[in-house]
Amino acid sequence: MKQPLIVQQDPWLTPFKDVIKQRMNLTDAKKKELLQDKHPNLSDFANGHHSFGCFKEHGSILFREWLPNARQVFLIGDFSQWEPNEKFAFKPVGYGSWELRLSSDVINHSHLYKLKVYWDGGEGERIPAWSRRVVQDPHTHIFSAQVWLPPHDYKWKHRLKPTSEAPIIYEAHIGMAGEAERVATFNEFRINILPRIHALGYNTIQLMAIQEHPYYGSFGYHVSSYFAVCSRYGTPEELKELIDEAHALGIRIIMDIVHSHAVRNELEGLGRLDGTRYQFFHEGTRGEHPAWDSYCFNYGKNEVIHFLFSNIKYWLEEFHFDGFRFDGVTSMLYYDHGLGRDFTNYNYYFDGGQDEEAIVYLSLANSLIQELNSNALSIAEEMSGYPGIAAPVADGGMGFTHRLAMGIPDFWIKTLKEKEDENWNLGHIYHELTSKRSEEMVISYCESHDQALVGDKTIAFRLMDKEMYFHMLIDDTNLVIDRGMALHKMIRLITSTTAGGGYLNFMGNEFGHPEWIDFPRQGNGWSYKYATRQWSLVDREDLKYRFLNEFDKAMVQILRTENLTMIFPFYIQKVNEPDKIIAFSRSKYIFIFNFHPTASYTDYGIPVPEGRYKYLFSTDELRFGGFGRLDETQSYHSLMVQDDSKQQQIKLYIPSRTAIVLEKMPIPSVYQRLTFKSTKK
Repeated sequence: MKQPLIVQQDPWLTPFKDVIKQRMNLTDAKKKELLQDKHPNLSDFANGHHSFGCFKEHGSILFREWLPNARQVFLIGDFSQWEPNEKFAFKPVGYGSWELRLSSDVINHSHLYKLKVYWDGGEGERIPAWSRRVVQDPHTHIFSAQVWLPPHDYKWKHRLKPTSEAPIIYEAHIGMAGEAERVATFNEFRINILPRIHALGYNTIQLMAIQEHPYYGSFGYHVSSYFAVCSRYGTPEELKELIDEAHALGIRIIMDIVHSHAVRNELEGLGRLDGTRYQFFHEGTRGEHPAWDSYCFNYGKNEVIHFLFSNIKYWLEEFHFDGFRFDGVTSMLYYDHGLGRDFTNYNYYFDGGQDEEAIVYLSLANSLIQELNSNALSIAEEMSGYPGIAAPVADGGMGFTHRLAMGIPDFWIKTLKEKEDENWNLGHIYHELTSKRSEEMVISYCESHDQALVGDKTIAFRLMDKEMYFHMLIDDTNLVIDRGMALHKMIRLITSTTAGGGYLNFMGNEFGHPEWIDFPRQGNGWSYKYATRQWSLVDREDLKYRFLNEFDKAMVQILRTENLTMIFPFYIQKVNEPDKIIAFSRSKYIFIFNFHPTASYTDYGIPVPEGRYKYLFSTDELRFGGFGRLDETQSYHSLMVQDDSKQQQIKLYIPSRTAIVLEKMPIPSVYQRLTFKSTKK
């Protein structure tokens, strides 16, 4: 039996080749089971959003829901005084589905409604699982479904051209994207924030908390209505306009999709929708997430797969999203959700504690995404290092295009917490930043929203803390601020330029956003103070935040030049632990870092391939808030090292706490050299 490709690429997987092959066979078998003779492909199977929910059909309004345990179902709303009425009784149509057809004279666009569901031994008001719009009453805070059938469909103006460019991601939350202490909107983001992202050069935006969720402070990860755009930010059409305009700028838009668990709420969510827990979720402890207080989907149930697959297709088809960041993948892969495991050896991935149904679901979900859009991104939030998670399904992998390198931000936070920078081990840093499986692409990042949630701090605030309140004026000199700004730039540059497939930044952190993120909750008096972004800090000419912003722009430009994060391999040129010097080359660029807190070096030798190198930029430039200690017009010619190695090197001045980027210049052709000489008369 031929070994799966991921086993051929990694001999350490050889003892587990049969398990990997078995998972591939299970995936193939489940696909055949789903398609049978009814569907030519997964895309055709994933069309539930065209037949369930609320939609127009033959001049009337049709409501259809899957409620297999229900005995009676009624539509309730203002039209029925919010009481069951036989006029609005659903009819069973087989396979657990119920439907109701009404004239548009009775109910139409913007009407509020719910279901009144009766089952053996109980009853309850429910929001339909397939609702496309759910709104919260500002006074009672009660959620209701809303008929969303505007008279005119949104007219798309722009299509994003397919691209193979690595994702340079700007992670954003619409609600906290404004400076006012309230929930910001799609329109405000499109008008005020999208131009900022475009100016910085990011080619991908990752939107958080798009699916409707009852508790704003959950950051959108306790989803209640999977097909509904979060109404706090505006209408579905306003989200489409935002995506359309981003596409006009050449920017991809991906969204966080939460298929790893669901909110327990019964009045707002899927919890006991038809009176049972097992409609969508596992029964017993397997159906309850012990750390997240949420329900876990039953991925072995074809009706659940149909619901979730249709959800994937809906967001790609209806809103033209360019892919997803799948939340909580590690939790899906293991019966114990990966809690308490250190994943120090391969046995943890194949010891029988894996949820094979979830593995099959994710593999087929990624196959579906590729069917729908071969250029779509599919990024796994996965921290266990599961082998093959970002390898093609046909090779024995799970089919994600990328994995988030979640260990990197944890490593930076631990390093900043526990070690002074004079004690940093540069070899260890480089190892942590570059460690990845050969078959996978990873998204590297220093910090995301996770690292700044209440109880933690942004990297800038961890480096500079309260000094940021008093010493960020341009004409103010402060050693803590000098150190913090220097390391903020260097940490970002070394993380992004060693990335193995892409890079991510969270909204505002590019300019050193201070403090933490804390959503309105009882513990803070329901305040929005820390659920905003202080754009005025970076816009002020008299503050140093704008220097960090300018540096981020230069860094993103170098990442996108030649698609740098996709160029392999790259090489260590020098590591000197006592001097705190590390240098590496990637493509035609040399990246040189001096992490020493006090020592600057003159005529410091850096081994390089033979050639001429020009200065591109450094973290020490005045425009980036540095001290301007380097000659920005200088070029460097390699010279032979005075030993028997025949190694070439350049010698340069490297100031303390500074990173320098050099570019190797092409060697002129004979014709160019002759032309150059002929002009020297």
